[in-house]
Amino acid sequence: MPSTAAPLLTLYYDGGCPVCTREIGFYRRRRGAGNIRWIDLAQCTDAELGEDLSREAAYARLHARLPDGRLLSGARAFAALWQALPAFRLAGRAAALPGVVHGLEWGYRGFLRLRRLWRREAAACPLPGDGGRR
Repeated sequence: MPSTAAPLLTLYYDGGCPVCTREIGFYRRRRGAGNIRWIDLAQCTDAELGEDLSREAAYARLHARLPDGRLLSGARAFAALWQALPAFRLAGRAAALPGVVHGLEWGYRGFLRLRRLWRREAAACPLPGDGGRR
């Protein structure tokens, strides 16, 4: 059951990517997920993104917004997500450490190269850099 308090985190994810959707579904079923605001980019308004996050940037990689408004992306966004979920809190703290987060970012960038292969045609807009091709 979702909390009525302000979310601990707002997470922006690509609902047009089946791999991303499956992973987010896994996290949404975890204890504490009701304290996270989950924003599917394929169904959100520009206002939900905020002034500092373009739709193109949001589609390019995972983003998370902290309660104080700071925007995180990539491995830092995953570390924040994990810290917001009790079962992953320790892993999230470890992932946020400077040397660790840089290694995770390297791996995440590799995943982003492969993600194009799994992204559905029905997504709201093309991935950045593909010239509008789907």
